[in-house]
Amino acid sequence: MTFLLAHLGPTGTYAESAAIAWATHLKHQTQEEVCLLPCASIAQTLRMAAEQQVDFAVVPVENSIEGSVTVTLDTLWQLDSLRVQQALVLPISHALLSCAPTLQYVQTVYSHPQALAQCQGWLEKNLPTVQLVPANSTTEALQFLSTDETVAAIASQRAAELYNLPVLVHPINDHPDNCTRFWVLSLKPLSVGSHTSLAFSLPANVPGALVKPLQLFAKRGINLSRIESRPTKRSLGEYVFFIDFESSIAMDSVRSVLEELQNCTETLKVFGSYNISFVDSTKT
Repeated sequence: MTFLLAHLGPTGTYAESAAIAWATHLKHQTQEEVCLLPCASIAQTLRMAAEQQVDFAVVPVENSIEGSVTVTLDTLWQLDSLRVQQALVLPISHALLSCAPTLQYVQTVYSHPQALAQCQGWLEKNLPTVQLVPANSTTEALQFLSTDETVAAIASQRAAELYNLPVLVHPINDHPDNCTRFWVLSLKPLSVGSHTSLAFSLPANVPGALVKPLQLFAKRGINLSRIESRPTKRSLGEYVFFIDFESSIAMDSVRSVLEELQNCTETLKVFGSYNISFVDSTKT
C-alpha cells in the first residue's frame, strides 16, 4: 500500500517541508510507502483529499506574524468532510533569492502573499520602491528569476539549494520567531487530541448572538486559543466563526458543549481533535 499526500507545490515550498515531516511519521508508524503530490493551490490540495484522490492533505492554517490563512478556512467550511488529524508547527525563515549582484539592482519581488506580508517591514526598509507581485507559492515565484538581475523572489534556503539559485539576503522575515501551523487533514473520522477545532454560523445577526456560544465554553472552563470570523459569502454582515480550544472531543465537558451549540448555532462543523508537534526544519 502507498499513501498519497497532497501539499502546495511545486517542490521546495514550506508546505512540502511540513508534508515531508508527516510522511516520515506516517512511514514510521505504518511501514508503508508515502508519495508526495504537489498541487497548484491550497484549495486544490484540500479538494484532492475531499474527493479521495489522496489520503492526506497538508495545508497552512495560521502564521505567527500574519495570522490565519483564509483560503484554508474558507475551503474547509465549503467542503464539510475533512477532519484534522495532526497539527505541525514549522519554523519559517525567508530568504531573498536573486541573480542580482546587489539589492540596488532589484526592481520586482515575487512570492506568495503570506511571505510578502511576513517580510513587509524588511522590504519597506531595504527595497521601498520595488514592485511586489503575488504568486501561488514561494517556489512558483522562482520561475520569474531566470537570469534577470532586476527580479527577486522570497523563498526558503532549501528552495534555493533545490533549484541552484543564489541567496542575496537571509533571513529577511520581520520577526525571528516566525512559524506557521499546518494541518494534516483526511476523511478519517474524528480523532482525539489536546486541541479541537470547529466552526459555526449563527441563525441571526442580532446583539448577543455570539455571546451564548462563547459562554458555553467559559462556564466549563474550556480555554479558547483562537477565534476567527470569516464572511459567509451570502450576505454582508453574516459571518462564520472558527474556534480552536484546548481540550478533546473525548471529554464529557466538550461533548456537552457540542450538544448545546447545536441549539444556538445555525450550522456547526467539528473539524476534529488533534495533537500539535513541532517540525525540525533542518531535517526536511
